[in-house]
Amino acid sequence: MTTSVHDIEDMLEPVVSVMFAMAGLSASSLKLERMPGGGNNRVRKIKTDTGIFLLKEYFHHDLDTRDRLGAEFAFSKFAWERGVRCIPQPLVRQLPCRLGLYEFVEGAPIKPGAVTRGHVMSACEFVLSLNRFRHDPLAVSLPTASDGCFSMMSHLESIDRRVAQLMAIEPISQTDRRTMVFVYERLEPLWRRLRESVLARCAELRLDIHRVVPDHDRIVSPSDFGFHNAIVRPNGGVVFIDFEYAGWDDPAKCVLDFFNQVAVPVPREYVEPMMDKLAHALDSPAQFRQRVHILFPCYRLKWCCMRLMHMLPIHRERRSFAGGANNDGLSRDECLALAESELRDIESSSH
Repeated sequence: MTTSVHDIEDMLEPVVSVMFAMAGLSASSLKLERMPGGGNNRVRKIKTDTGIFLLKEYFHHDLDTRDRLGAEFAFSKFAWERGVRCIPQPLVRQLPCRLGLYEFVEGAPIKPGAVTRGHVMSACEFVLSLNRFRHDPLAVSLPTASDGCFSMMSHLESIDRRVAQLMAIEPISQTDRRTMVFVYERLEPLWRRLRESVLARCAELRLDIHRVVPDHDRIVSPSDFGFHNAIVRPNGGVVFIDFEYAGWDDPAKCVLDFFNQVAVPVPREYVEPMMDKLAHALDSPAQFRQRVHILFPCYRLKWCCMRLMHMLPIHRERRSFAGGANNDGLSRDECLALAESELRDIESSSH
């Protein structure tokens, strides 16, 4: 016997009613509505007589035990309580069911090709506003970001792991087999060359690849930060969402991911202005800039890998749980074609 979507919503209603009571909200005339397009979690709009809210049901798997709800709610609570208003207000969480209740933000996503300097400056101000309170006990208690990197070597090892995961794809379909050929014959060899060039550059500059970024030069990072996780309100204000990977991280990684995520690309002309802004929050801005410049080609390849991560079973399970499409609705063949195109661009610019 299968359970219908309506049955699941009916089972959730009593739990949601309790959450509303915990948050001091009226739960009259609750209506739960699944929202499309979730990438990692199930998202529902909740309509009541008093307003509209957002409910997130977080993914969990034996092979992916990260506390997505805990990370997002702790980060959002810290930010909101320190006056940061370019995020949805966190209201209450229900740990056993992995549910989080948030303000519902009305607005529209930023489309590829529509990113402006104003959008980028809004993103800079968001990161700076978080880190004005980085010595606050709530900030200090935040976890390390889920893929936090604090040395040159840890950045490289993070990408090592992603390449290794792709090399372990089981070739079940024709697309899988084509992906395996691409990874073994082109992506992995290019990664070895880029990795070796970083190590050579560090040796040339006498940089210790194992030197850890000191606490005073780390930041509270939204992680998975970019305009793929942003909504523009009707008044033009930008609201940032989805902080399940958030925590303490290297500011260089924040910038590198921001400019290399592939869903809503950010023009490279804004790299220096963003670094100029963030440098004011750091004690060692020159070293921060240096890490960004040295690692930039590596992060281009990292995000080429991200195009293909949905080929892995656990990523497919997460997308299935969320009811969302892979890579913004693209087919597996289309994702492979884009990864091939992006790798050609990296190859041509690395010579």
